Amino acid sequence: MPDSGSPDAPARRAAAPRLAAPRGEQLLFLTDAQLRQGIELMFFAYRDFTADPDRILEEYGYGRAHHRALHFINRRPGLTVQALIDILGVTKQSLNRVLRQLIEDGLVESRVGPSDRRQRLLSLTEAGAALEGRLSETQRARVRRAYREAGPEAVAGFRRVLERMIEPAQREAALGMVERRE
Repeated sequence: MPDSGSPDAPARRAAAPRLAAPRGEQLLFLTDAQLRQGIELMFFAYRDFTADPDRILEEYGYGRAHHRALHFINRRPGLTVQALIDILGVTKQSLNRVLRQLIEDGLVESRVGPSDRRQRLLSLTEAGAALEGRLSETQRARVRRAYREAGPEAVAGFRRVLERMIEPAQREAALGMVERRE
């Protein structure tokens, strides 16, 4: 076994793949180091997944909470404020700040519910839909490229992993929402 302190050790490490793919039978017995690698990859992937939308949001003085609100209102026009709170897992106070800004800026409409006047039904305006489309297109392009490069088996496996990261009590509702408009 060559000495890791030898002069050519850095070149060997640089030429080696970053992460060795574990064999299928080893997946059930991941080491802490392998789990940490996966967590770190998720951090880096999330950083880059949000970078393009963050630049666009900055033009408006918005943050990621605005993006999440726009995304889910776009996916479910007529969504109630309470349903959006439940989806995002945020407080009413924090969502109200975001919604107030989006409504004042003409990106979201809030209508009174037809059967319950206390309900507020949310939908995007034309300008809101345009902004949401701009934000999500950057992310779709990144995911599309990654899926294409990884291949169909990796895509299916990645989806299964993501599904199982959702809290079991919330998984069915989340998957129903995701599959609603495929």
